[in-house]
Parts: sequence; C-alpha cells; structure tokens
Amino acid sequence: VFSIVVFGSIVNEGYVNTSEETPEHCIFNRNRNACNYGITVGVLAFLSCLLYLALDAYFPQISSVKDRKKAVLSDIGVSAFWAFLWFVGFCFLTNQWQASKEEDNPMNEGGDAARAAITFSFFSIFTWVGQAFLAYQRFRLGADSALFSQDYMDPSQDSGMPYAPYTNEEDATDTVGTYQQPPPADAFDTETQGYQTQNY
Repeated sequence: VFSIVVFGSIVNEGYVNTSEETPEHCIFNRNRNACNYGITVGVLAFLSCLLYLALDAYFPQISSVKDRKKAVLSDIGVSAFWAFLWFVGFCFLTNQWQASKEEDNPMNEGGDAARAAITFSFFSIFTWVGQAFLAYQRFRLGADSALFSQDYMDPSQDSGMPYAPYTNEEDATDTVGTYQQPPPADAFDTETQGYQTQNY
C-alpha cells in the first residue's frame, strides 16, 4: 500500500510546468532522476510484495526442506534490500524537495503529493525492516524445530516417552505385564495321563 502511494503520487502530480514552459519537470528540484527513482522503487516494491504474498500462501505446500530454507532466506535478503532502497529513496527525495526553488513551482502544485511520497517512503523503511525481522524469526524458528531439519530422529529413541508402559494390575508379581490365558480345567486328564483335544 505504501509503495502504491509513493509511485501513484509521483505519477499523478510529480511533474509540473509553468505557463511559459511546455515540457513538464519533476517537482523534486527539477531532477528527473528523483521522480524516476521514486516511481521505479515503488513499482518494483509493489511487485515484490505480490510475489512474496504468493510465496507465503504457497509455503505450506513446499515439501523440500532446502526449498523452504531458500524461500525464508530470500525473504530476509529481499526485505533488507528493500529497506535499504527505501532509506535511500527517502533521503534522496527529501534532499531534492528541500533544494527545490520556489520560482520553479510558484503555484506550489503537487506539494501534497511530494510530501506524501516522502512520508510513505519513510514509513516503508520500517515496514520492510519489520518484514525482515519477521522473516528472521521464522528462520530461527525453523532452525530450532524440525522445519529445516534433515536429520531423521527415531521416535523410539526419544528420551521423553509420552506414555507409561503397560502393567497388569491384577498380578502384582508380574512386572512385565504380559497376558497369559489360563489352561482350561479339562485340558489335562489325570486319569488317562493324556492330553485331551479341545473344541474351538
């Protein structure tokens, strides 16, 4: 949103001319580079936001650990890069606006647009720094958890067992807790000393 305000303000009201002149000049000290920088950074930042918004929506479906790590690292790098570009843009636009001569724009046309572009360039610095910080936290969270881990951990080797082992409450002497079915009463005939067949 901030990038739209910046490049929209410059495109709409960032170029003025006097009644004696036909060509339009940049409102920032007639420096065309200042207007071009603001428009270019604003448009590219807007496209980057759309790209990373789509990547953020697609992120849970990325199954590769390496791809997830690359996505988060690129988010950190791109956010820090854009924070730097917005800082440069803020300083550049502010400097050129202060250096502007009153005779170049006697009607003070586009002054609000110029101030809006400078103000939202300033806000964009903190927005992108905050985005870089959140991406770094996501990276640290992934490094500490299994999000980026490539090592397989056997759950049976885990020291913290979530469940207690089964014990037979009826037989206190049976420490193993195995279940054994008692033999039927007529399975062994004492008179014939033989084994009787059982019907199942």
